Amino acid sequence: MATTVTASPQTQHTGKRLGDYEIVRELGHGGMGQVYLVRNVISDRVEAMKVLLPDLAQQGELAARFMREIKVLASLEHPNIAQLRTAFTAENQLVMIMEYVEGETLSRRLEHGAFSVPDTVNYVAQVLTALSYAHGKGIIHRDIKPANMMLTTQGVVKLMDFGIARSSSDIGMTVTGTTMGSLDYMSPEQVKAERTDARSDLYSVGVSLYEMVTGHRMFSATSSYSVMEAHVKEIPRAPIEVQPGMPKPLSDIIMMAVAKDPAQRFQTADALRNALSQVAGAPMLPPMEARSAPTPMPPAPVAHPTAPTTLPRVAPTPTPVPAPYTTTPPQPARGGRHIGWIVVAAIVVLVAVFGGTQVYRSSHKNAAVETATPTPPASTAPQPPAATTPSEAPAAAAPATPEPQPAPRGHSAGGNAQAEPAPPPGPTPEEIAAQKKLMDDMENEMDHLDSRAAAIESSLDAMEQQMHQSGLGLRGDIVEARSTMRNDLAKAKQALEGADTDRARKYMDQAQHQVSKLEDYLGRR
Repeated sequence: MATTVTASPQTQHTGKRLGDYEIVRELGHGGMGQVYLVRNVISDRVEAMKVLLPDLAQQGELAARFMREIKVLASLEHPNIAQLRTAFTAENQLVMIMEYVEGETLSRRLEHGAFSVPDTVNYVAQVLTALSYAHGKGIIHRDIKPANMMLTTQGVVKLMDFGIARSSSDIGMTVTGTTMGSLDYMSPEQVKAERTDARSDLYSVGVSLYEMVTGHRMFSATSSYSVMEAHVKEIPRAPIEVQPGMPKPLSDIIMMAVAKDPAQRFQTADALRNALSQVAGAPMLPPMEARSAPTPMPPAPVAHPTAPTTLPRVAPTPTPVPAPYTTTPPQPARGGRHIGWIVVAAIVVLVAVFGGTQVYRSSHKNAAVETATPTPPASTAPQPPAATTPSEAPAAAAPATPEPQPAPRGHSAGGNAQAEPAPPPGPTPEEIAAQKKLMDDMENEMDHLDSRAAAIESSLDAMEQQMHQSGLGLRGDIVEARSTMRNDLAKAKQALEGADTDRARKYMDQAQHQVSKLEDYLGRR
């Protein structure tokens, strides 16, 4: 026969049954009820049971809240949210049967110190995935904190406890002037008992992020009132000041997430998750090292490939063996790591090879003509002085004979021409022209993109001034899009200056996406 579960000590419940569930042990308890590890006697499946305390069952508001939690969970089915299996009443008690999540809360893990940056981003990204799903269904959690994030043995984070969650269909759920949530993680609007939305959950995520990556609470106040006042009025220390080894972009993301004004925060869980994905693999470096400037590019060895100048020509030299035929490959300029300079250098070398081939052929022809020219008869050559001996005559006559030249490669010492080696392949005039046209087209596209971005900046500045007069600010996702647009445009310009067309195309496409997003936003205003 079923036995009613009461708030008496745990030992009195072990082995007892409630409906088809046998209690194995107590998992935890709170102000509203108790949670047990139970076994379904029919299926043998181990699950969690949450029971509303008997003495609270008669209190209308608490019973109604318990019922709301059941209905909220029944509408959610997501791998990062603990699942509701079923719910029923047994002997005038409300009972929820939940998925049993084996693992430990992130709050418990924080007792051993701060998490690494990759672990922090991984855990919070999973929570944000769950929130994005819940927010899409109009459900606000309102009690986000590490204690409600369960890490399974497989590394999956499950968001727990929707006990005070609010659905968009709930009207008047929160009584005016009533504060709900956990004080250390409450948003300013929760503290002031104002209406909350998805951005309130994101504030609590930001506070949790702060604690995970620094190992410290965002506010170290000693009383409930001082904590609440800090959430409303006090600007927290930047996380990087507490944990100097963390990446600065992560610190900036956290500070944006915990902005006092909801309009200045990230506006969606997806926006915050996308921002975090940019620092998922960031190394734990000192702030200045993490922000070091890129390696400066070396001086350009030739004119800019897009400038209206002709490509450099290799002037003929009296040396028959041109430098391009050496077997040692050209070495890159010291510090020239940028792929754009490698492309430019390769083009210059190929053009030099082409010019060198012409020098070689000219020298070859001249040498052949000189070899074919008959030697003047001895009678026409200047005579040595009479006083010279026969042994001295050849030396004295030497000036009349052309100075022998070193035989070019492909010629024998006697001046007989050998088979001419095939010149190395070089860019055709068509290929050189195509490369130049590509650069010209991309620069024109970049100019057009710059003009659109300038118009957006002007419109956003005007809108921001108007909003500030009313104490408001731009939406967080719009602020983020503008910042991303600026960064992508700067990187695209840098790539074009280095003639790196592939990299330039990548960042121009990314900038184009942000420009279109901002133009759509301004068009809807």
